[in-house]
Amino acid sequence: MKVVCPYCFNVNNVPERETYKKANCGHCKESLLFTNVLELYAENFDIVVANSQIPVVIDFWAPWCGPCKMMGPEFAKAARAFPLKALFAKVNTQDEQALAQRFDVRSIPTLIIFKDGEVIYRMAGAMKEPAIVSLVKGMI
Repeated sequence: MKVVCPYCFNVNNVPERETYKKANCGHCKESLLFTNVLELYAENFDIVVANSQIPVVIDFWAPWCGPCKMMGPEFAKAARAFPLKALFAKVNTQDEQALAQRFDVRSIPTLIIFKDGEVIYRMAGAMKEPAIVSLVKGMI
């Protein structure tokens, strides 16, 4: 399966397995078992979304948004459950207004899940970690 390195944004071909003990980028050698939340910008958004065969779970948020601030830590906790199964990312809609418009984000937080470059799920409103984990498990 194709996976984008969250450090150098090169595309890697990784054998599909139930679990992984080790998987490193062929270019920068960093671990592909990334369980943090990646910041996406106009410059790297399409590279990550179009070249990932694992779900890319994106939180469209803004720093002034109260529900976004509440969901942020829950989203980060959920990301830890999916090494090389899903990539969690955030788009700051205040800084990346064109991306928010492109995906018709009208309220925040909005969660959009992409797979193979296509939107497969979207929902507006804050979510807790268990709900996010359950939702993503259903998309894998």
